[in-house]
Amino acid sequence: MNFDALVHSIGELHHQLHAEAAKAVNVSLTLRNWLIGWHIAEYELKGEDRGQYGERLFAELAHRLTSMGLSNCNRRQLYRYRDFYRTYPVFVGMLSAQLQPLLPPGSTSPKVGTLSPQLGLSPEQLLNRLSYSHLLNFA
Repeated sequence: MNFDALVHSIGELHHQLHAEAAKAVNVSLTLRNWLIGWHIAEYELKGEDRGQYGERLFAELAHRLTSMGLSNCNRRQLYRYRDFYRTYPVFVGMLSAQLQPLLPPGSTSPKVGTLSPQLGLSPEQLLNRLSYSHLLNFA
């Protein structure tokens, strides 16, 4: 191995692992948004104090979450997260054992139908190949 080969090998290694890290971040953010949607949907159905918020639920939730420093949790995004969860219930099968404790307390698994045959992709392929913003376009 010569010096140029060393430089090339390190460069290739960096680019490949950088791409893998970007994919992992994308999957994590997509699952984060999906899980936020699940929490909201469950609260709308079963929340003890949901009547207290009524129509103000999304506005109040957005206010509280953004004041905690959470990004991308404005009212409009929260609606999108809930709709994203409802559109892709099949992602429940993609949750790793580490993410299972993040499910809403006392929740039941969503009713999972099949994906549209036009997509031609499994839930795993969708999650690993498409970003959250791409998936929203299919919703």
